[in-house]
Amino acid sequence: MTIPSVAANAYSSLARIGGQNSNPAANLLKQEKSGPSFGALLESTMEKIVEQGHATDMKARDLASGKGDLIDVVTAVADSEVTVQTLVSVRDKMIAAYEDIMKMPI
Repeated sequence: MTIPSVAANAYSSLARIGGQNSNPAANLLKQEKSGPSFGALLESTMEKIVEQGHATDMKARDLASGKGDLIDVVTAVADSEVTVQTLVSVRDKMIAAYEDIMKMPI
């Protein structure tokens, strides 16, 4: 398995987690029209991340029991790793934005 194929798989997983449309700007425009709250969006994204983690765990268990394929497990773990790194990056940006807002004079 090559690095570009792992990256492509990870990108497609993030696109599925983020929504059906892989264009973030288009997703934001649709959300403004339909009006889902930021909290609801965050909650659904977290649920999808947890589901992906459970799927990765199941693949690892299948491999341990002799039913799974090593390539599937490695791909699932790489996808999960990219997802968690993205989640941590978004969290860090949100904290930085909050700190910037708190530094503003009233």
